[in-house]
Amino acid sequence: MNSFIKTTILVVITALVLPSCVSIQTSPVSGNKRAYGYSWEQELQLGKEADAEIIAQYGLYDDEELANYVTKLGNELLEVSHFSREDTPNEYKNTDFTFRVLGSPVVNAFALPGGYVYVTRGLMAHLENEAQLMVVLGHEIGHVAARHASQRAAEQQFGQLAIIGGAVLGESIGLDGGNILQLSSQTAQLLFLSYSRDDERESDQLGVEYSAMKGYKAAEGGEFFTSLKRISEKSGQSIPSHLSSHPDPGEREKNIPELAAEWAQKGYEQTIVDNEEYLNMIDNIMYGPNPREGFERNGIFYHPDLKFQFPVPAGFSVINQASAVILVNESQDAIVQFSIDNENSTPEASVKAFLNQEGVNTTKQSSTNPNGLNGYEAEANLQQEDGTSLTIDITALSYNGNIYRFLSYTTSQQFGEYEKQFAAVPDGFDRLTDSSILNIKPVRLELVKTTRSGSFSSFLPSNLPMNIEPLDIAIINQVQLDQNISAGSWIKIPKQ
Repeated sequence: MNSFIKTTILVVITALVLPSCVSIQTSPVSGNKRAYGYSWEQELQLGKEADAEIIAQYGLYDDEELANYVTKLGNELLEVSHFSREDTPNEYKNTDFTFRVLGSPVVNAFALPGGYVYVTRGLMAHLENEAQLMVVLGHEIGHVAARHASQRAAEQQFGQLAIIGGAVLGESIGLDGGNILQLSSQTAQLLFLSYSRDDERESDQLGVEYSAMKGYKAAEGGEFFTSLKRISEKSGQSIPSHLSSHPDPGEREKNIPELAAEWAQKGYEQTIVDNEEYLNMIDNIMYGPNPREGFERNGIFYHPDLKFQFPVPAGFSVINQASAVILVNESQDAIVQFSIDNENSTPEASVKAFLNQEGVNTTKQSSTNPNGLNGYEAEANLQQEDGTSLTIDITALSYNGNIYRFLSYTTSQQFGEYEKQFAAVPDGFDRLTDSSILNIKPVRLELVKTTRSGSFSSFLPSNLPMNIEPLDIAIINQVQLDQNISAGSWIKIPKQ
């Protein structure tokens, strides 16, 4: 894979060649023989390899106590899961799971084959109690136990590439990532491995089953899907685009309590909610994007920690990930990718390392000094497998001990249309000196105990942090704005 597409743009991370043969193996959930795209040993290896890329893409949330808490709860569910039962096939027993809290503000949870489960701080902020978290974790363990990714891989055509690890819950960035990825590489046709509706329903069943068996009030999981529905409605779409194959959140908010009732009829008492314990664990959790890691305001991207800024072309959206900043226009046919080059020590070496790749045809290159910084720039063409030619503008700059690289590209036919916009981004890279931005702090959720009764909206501060609306906070607390909150209740209020 060419170095300029090493950073995946979406919430799915790693590309892997699909198997050339289908493997017939025993399902740890049903005990029946099924067709899988990978052996269990391969799934363990795929998850391990992809885990490092997940961390590089999102970054881990810096809260060891919270991370240990999630791991503890996940391990409790494993005790009653299909990995720990008398009839569990030996190859699945005692599988080591890894549970991680990612630093992403997106409301999301997902699992990778082989026992890797991820929840985001964005999701954690939207939950109200431990019971809800247990259903989410159980759902993800269910995907791994049922080997849904491997089942989907077995259904794909040999020779394609697939992305393992689909987002199960939450919203994506709202862009057609397939088009972006297709534009960035024609070395293969990238195809998302998405779970089917039946996969999702089975994982919902397993999440409720595992939670109920541990005594948790599994019906609480339905409240989270109510929140997902409200998030979707607020965003103006009935269901996030990348979840189109998933059951609607409204269906799931209804089905999960029904599933919980079935387990109650089987004799499983479900009384554990642990509201206060959970809320205390997420007290002061970061909410929304972390501005210390970069943000866009009025057409300028600022990075307070690294003390730089650069312009964002009009009409381009910003996708800020831990490993790169992606600028993409509305039609998604022009991309600017900004990242730190950790492999080369000078701007010239950084640019030439890219130009020296097979298939890259350099048309011009020279030194550059935007705003007095040492830099090097070049232009090159790259032929895609379908015959389309890309024109690439690459600039590397040296600043504060780092080599920063801007990689801009579109089709050669359209390059003239975007050339000035591409050039303006690295040319506008400069030192950040504005103290109000250098000292900016992230928004955090403070746990507050009410001393009176009143509508939820009456407890909100008059000056909410920028881009946060009262409805957002109501959704986080799983209440309505006009809902009466009794004295002595715990609520989450944003502070900055």
